[in-house]
Amino acid sequence: MKYMGSKARIAKYILPIILKDRKEGQWYVEPFVGGANMIDKVDGSRIGADSNYYLIEFLAAMQAGVTLPVGIDLNFYNDVKNNIDKYDPWIVGLVGFCFTYSAKWFGGFIGNSNDKVCVGRDRIGESYRAAEKAKLQVAGVKLVGKSYSDLDIPPNSIIYCDPPYAGTTKYKDDFNHDEFWQWCRDKVAEGHKVFVSEYNAPDDFECIWSKEIQSGLNTNSTKKGIERLFVFKADQQ
Repeated sequence: MKYMGSKARIAKYILPIILKDRKEGQWYVEPFVGGANMIDKVDGSRIGADSNYYLIEFLAAMQAGVTLPVGIDLNFYNDVKNNIDKYDPWIVGLVGFCFTYSAKWFGGFIGNSNDKVCVGRDRIGESYRAAEKAKLQVAGVKLVGKSYSDLDIPPNSIIYCDPPYAGTTKYKDDFNHDEFWQWCRDKVAEGHKVFVSEYNAPDDFECIWSKEIQSGLNTNSTKKGIERLFVFKADQQ
């Protein structure tokens, strides 16, 4: 599904690195599963977690094969946005992520953009198809609605983190980056393999892959950033 900060475009580059030494039965864990655009390309035992309760409820509903509501339009979008407690949590997640501009959490109804590039596109239909795609993306994934710091992780797991990037738009809450990097160090000390996507990292983390990538979901945008994959240096010795 479309998701702000999705790693779908770089999965083919970084997953072979992340999974290179994966052992039989070893768990693959994503504490920031987002739109499931990485975890859907991994086999075996998988945990997909996220602190956004509504996102996990939506993905779990898709996993269970629910039928999507018909006729989602601007009025429905605004009613969900302004009356969240009135709706099932998975409906809130569906509307808040799949029918919102640039896949940003309630970032404006998908049909409201004046972007000339989108003239003539069936953007509502695209949103429905993206939501339906999530049913396949999370098939077989253990979904957990918890913050990364509260997540129970099986011993010696492979952990791939795609946290909110420092200095960029946050989709929901503020994020303590210092606490996150310390958590990564702690997980490495516990015996896990930890990989982190970010633009930059503390000095004790090493960049093992990088590539200039267009930023955002607009394929006609000229804004680019250098995506990097980091590991803790001590884990490479």
